[in-house]
Amino acid sequence: MARAGHHVVVIGRDRARGIATQTWIDQQVPQARTELLIADLSLLSETRNAGRRIADRYSRISVLINNAGVFEPRPIATEEGHDRVLATNLLCPFVLTQVLLPLLVAGAPSRIINIGSSTSDRAQIDPDALVLGRRWAMRRAYSQSKLALMMTTFRLANRLRGTGVVANVVHPGLVATGLVRTGGLIGLVWRGLALTALTEEQGADTALHAALAPELGSVTGIYLKNRRATAPNRQALDPGLLERVWQATERLT
Repeated sequence: MARAGHHVVVIGRDRARGIATQTWIDQQVPQARTELLIADLSLLSETRNAGRRIADRYSRISVLINNAGVFEPRPIATEEGHDRVLATNLLCPFVLTQVLLPLLVAGAPSRIINIGSSTSDRAQIDPDALVLGRRWAMRRAYSQSKLALMMTTFRLANRLRGTGVVANVVHPGLVATGLVRTGGLIGLVWRGLALTALTEEQGADTALHAALAPELGSVTGIYLKNRRATAPNRQALDPGLLERVWQATERLT
């Protein structure tokens, strides 16, 4: 993004890692304009505050990429009482996007890219039970949160038609990141998969394509894999269900 000439605002919860990221960008792109905001993107209050800090400093935004996500082997509650998978993968990107929406409209033509997952392809969702409670299971929690993210993205895309703001979902592929940070069998399987997974640079390719490709500047409400639009979960094509998931997400935030 910096190489394409954008002023890049990086949001992260760990200052040392954030500074390392900012330094790496500056080394790759000597003329880069970067800024670091510290916020825990699993907490609605910190996410909302980060958005407001950006809105206080800037009058418009060209691109918003919601990339933060977690995969947990067991349910963990945030200090605000939300399941951390649901909060990080759905609620906080929803909140950040809503806070920054006036800046995106002001910066039109502009783009919202939400990082989804192919696990959403066969997921099931009940808008009245986004909080899984006793139904919580590792894969179910992750895949449902990513399907809900897709559905709220598509609902937003419909709402924003005619404004010059597009909203799309990207599956980055299986990428060798620190997404799974656990031991035992789950950690062992992940480390095995990572041997043949995409590098982080390769995993960023489709998201960057969605953010920068001229031909996608006016394309909205699509699901991209390997730079190509692909059919999403059929539930994400149901307007009534999209509305119910949107309303349920609004209530939780």
